[in-house]
Order: sequence, then structure tokens, then C-alpha cells
Amino acid sequence: LVNLIMDEEVVTELIQEDCNTKRIREELKKILDANYRQNLLQKYEILEEKLGGIGASQKTAQFVLITDAIKPELSVIANVTQVLLPEYFNQNLFKAAGCQAKLAMFERGVLPTDLPAIYIDLDTVVLGDLSMALQYLDTPKTIALFQSAILPFGKTSQTIARLSHKRYYARGNSSIVVFQPSQCYYIAEQFKWYCQQYQCLEQQQFVFKPLRADERFISWIAQDTVRALPNTFAVKFPTEFMFPFKAWLLIRAKLPWVIRRRQSLVAITLNGLDIKPEKLQSLQNGDIITDHKQRYLIWSNSVMGVSKQKILKFYQGINH
Repeated sequence: LVNLIMDEEVVTELIQEDCNTKRIREELKKILDANYRQNLLQKYEILEEKLGGIGASQKTAQFVLITDAIKPELSVIANVTQVLLPEYFNQNLFKAAGCQAKLAMFERGVLPTDLPAIYIDLDTVVLGDLSMALQYLDTPKTIALFQSAILPFGKTSQTIARLSHKRYYARGNSSIVVFQPSQCYYIAEQFKWYCQQYQCLEQQQFVFKPLRADERFISWIAQDTVRALPNTFAVKFPTEFMFPFKAWLLIRAKLPWVIRRRQSLVAITLNGLDIKPEKLQSLQNGDIITDHKQRYLIWSNSVMGVSKQKILKFYQGINH
């Protein structure tokens, strides 16, 4: 986290194969060196200034709402800053099904740059400490989001992308995105460049496939630095709780490791148009519904487990 906030390597991270006796000894010798130690302490002083000292978490805006219209009723809420959607992204073409307007999160000046950012869609059920997502930023350039397509993020997909000249690549879902703003300006800049090259605004369409959705473009342009958020941290509601065969939902709900994982989830995103908060709140225990992909949802305690009550409790708190 120190390196992410400072946007440089201040402290050495010894991870996996690097965490060995030889490397630990080398780093300890560095710290014992007077000049190295003095430089390290100076960096920590700068870090303290960036964080704002005692009480910084209360004084600093903790939530940024990117919106196309400032909402006066939210201005009285502490720790909430409203930021207008940049003019370029506030166009109807980008606010349609592809949600390219979300790429505004990577525009210069939209988000503070001294801390890493965790973007969440408004229809995300937050069940725990979202800051836990920061552990998935392996480097300041890492972007963490949901895995979407069959091809997983990682070295295999990166190799396939390079060999196919990025015709084939792993894709993610942008309901939750974890990133360092100062390292990701290129995403918004490159999106605008490609839109200009393919005359998207003039033709009101996206001929180039990676431009057709925000998550497609993030995955395509940042293929070498994207990683998946694990389903032990957060899940997409349709992927976790819906399936074409009802019997599998019943079986899966009884698996011990699934029960344990669901109990510790930090967030559940209601991505898509079929499953929204108002719909879930209107369901009765035992109701069965389907989405446009003909996947079933059995809205019952026996199938949903603790997740059903947690979701209802979350939205009851918001409503009140």
C-alpha cells in the first residue's frame, strides 16, 4: 500500500519465490545502512503528508460519485464528493448498453491521484471492507476486475493476445475495478484516440470490437496488467446464484466450501438488467424467476443461504 500511495517503490515487497533467506538478508542489510535508512524515513515523511496526518480518514473524501448531474441532497453527506462526468464521456453514444461513459474514471482530474481507487457500480451490495480489494494490486500498474470470458487473465491469455495481435484476449467485467488512477490515464486517452480513428461519434457506432463496451476496452488495452478479482472477495449475482438447471442450484448450496465462501463475501454486484434491487425486494421466499439467458434464480433461504438475508438487510438500511 505504501508503494501504491507514493506511486513508486519505496519499500521492497518480497512475494512468493522472492521471499527467501537470501533476499530477506539483502533487504535487512539495506535498512541497516545509514544513508538508505535516512532516505527511507524521508519517504515516510512524504507519505505522512500525503495521508494528511492524524484524522486524515475523516477529513479526506472517501467516496467519489461520478455523475452527469450534481445532486444537492448528497452535498450534505460527509466524505462524499460529486464529480461531473467529463463532457467527452457525457454523450448518449457512451451512455448506452456499452457503458463506455464509465471509462471516465480513468480521465485526468476525475479522481484523486494520491490513493488507489476502488470503483463499484451503484447497484453493488457491500457486505464488508472494500479496502481488502487493494491486496490484489500486485503493482501500481495492476488493474483488478471480475473475470468474464472463459479465457482467464494471466500469462496464457497474454501470450495468446500477443500471438494473435490482440485479436483474442481475456475479458473482464467492470462492476468492480481496482486501480491506481495516476497509472491508468492511458486508458481514457487511448479510448478517445481509437474512437477518433474509427469515427465512432460521426458514425454513431463502434466498428472496432474492443470499443463496444467499457470492460472490453479495459481488458484489451490493459491485457498485460489486468488480473482477476477472486470469487472469495466478490461475485456477480447472476454468475453465483443463477444457473440453467435448478437442480444444480440446490446441490451447490449444500457444498461446504461454497457455504464458507459466501459467508465471507465482501461484495455482490447486481450486474445486468434482469436482476435489480427493487426486483429482489419484491420477491417472496421460494419464488423462482429466470433472466434473458434462461438462468434460474431460486429466491429461498435454503438455496441462497446467508446471502439472501444480507442482501435484503443491505437495501433495507439504504431505504431507511
